[in-house]
Amino acid sequence: MSSINRLLTILNPSKTEIPAPEDALPGRDAPPFEVAERHAVLGSSIKPPFPDGIEVAYFALGCFWGAERLFWQLEGVHSTAVGYMAGHAEAVLVAFDPAVISYAELLKTFFEEHDPTQGMRQGNDLGTQYRSGIYYASESQNEVAEAALRSYDAALRTAGHDPVTTEVKPAGPFYYAEDYHQQYLHKAPGGYCGLAGTGVACQVPVGAAAAQRGLTE
Repeated sequence: MSSINRLLTILNPSKTEIPAPEDALPGRDAPPFEVAERHAVLGSSIKPPFPDGIEVAYFALGCFWGAERLFWQLEGVHSTAVGYMAGHAEAVLVAFDPAVISYAELLKTFFEEHDPTQGMRQGNDLGTQYRSGIYYASESQNEVAEAALRSYDAALRTAGHDPVTTEVKPAGPFYYAEDYHQQYLHKAPGGYCGLAGTGVACQVPVGAAAAQRGLTE
C-alpha cells in the first residue's frame, strides 16, 4: 500500500473498511428506483431481457458517472446502466455483443481507464463504494478476468506501481441507481469525472482471451 493510501486509511478508517455482516445496516425495504426504459445515448433498453446473443458484464472502477461513459462509447456495447453491487460498490452494467467486442476488450478498458492499485478510493473519491471490482457473470468471464488481473498486476509492478487491489467476485444482485444517475455525463456533459489511468497498457493473455471467445461463440 502506498504512503498516501495508508494515510487515508488512518484518517478515515470507517470509509475504507467494509463492515462485517453483523455491523451492516439493514437493506432498504422500498421498491427499486424507477429508471427510464431507454438508454439516453444508445436508445436501447437499460434493463433485461436483452436481445439474443447479448451478454452482460459488471465492473466497479470509482465514480460510476465516468465509468459508464467509458463503456457506452465502445463499439459493440448494446447498453449500460449504473447501480450498486457487492455491498454498495458503485458499479456499471455493460450489455455487449461478443461478436463485436470481446469480454477481454472490456477488461482492457476497465484496467487502463482507472487506477486499480488504490484500494478503497479512486482519486479524490474515498470510500468502499469507490473500490475496484470485477463481478463475473459466468465461469468463462472469471477465468479471463483472473488472467487479465495477474497480467496487469505484473505489468504495473514492473512499471513501479503498487499491486492491483481489484476484487474479482461472482456477480450478485445489481441494484439500479436513481434515474438521474443513469447516463449522467450525457445529461450533464460538464459533470465531474475523477477517473484516471496509470498509463500502463493492459494485455489480456492470448490463451485466456481465446478460451473465452470459444465459450461464447
